[in-house]
Amino acid sequence: MNNKELYNGLKNMESQTKLMVARFSDLREAMNEVLEKNSELEIENQHLRELLESQTKEAHGQKAPAQKAHKRNDSRKTLEKLFDSGFHVCNQFYGKPRENGEVCMFCDEIINRKLES
Repeated sequence: MNNKELYNGLKNMESQTKLMVARFSDLREAMNEVLEKNSELEIENQHLRELLESQTKEAHGQKAPAQKAHKRNDSRKTLEKLFDSGFHVCNQFYGKPRENGEVCMFCDEIINRKLES
């Protein structure tokens, strides 16, 4: 193999590698979107189950829980589930995946914030 063939072979391999890296990056972004949507759907599904359960209890004459406190607890649970699923819940990075389970002080502050009446 002469120098020109070697050079052209390396150049071709480099362009193929760049293309593969771009494809992997696109796949990673698509996977992040799918994971985020999946987490949102799981949370929505849980909320719908809870709503159905409360309506079923009301239909059978059982007392429904206080709505205001119940909604606050649901919101907190939603944020915690989203955070535990690996996504930020803070204003700065909301919905972005957390790398390697990193801790975010902004997310932590929102999740652990005391509820005001």
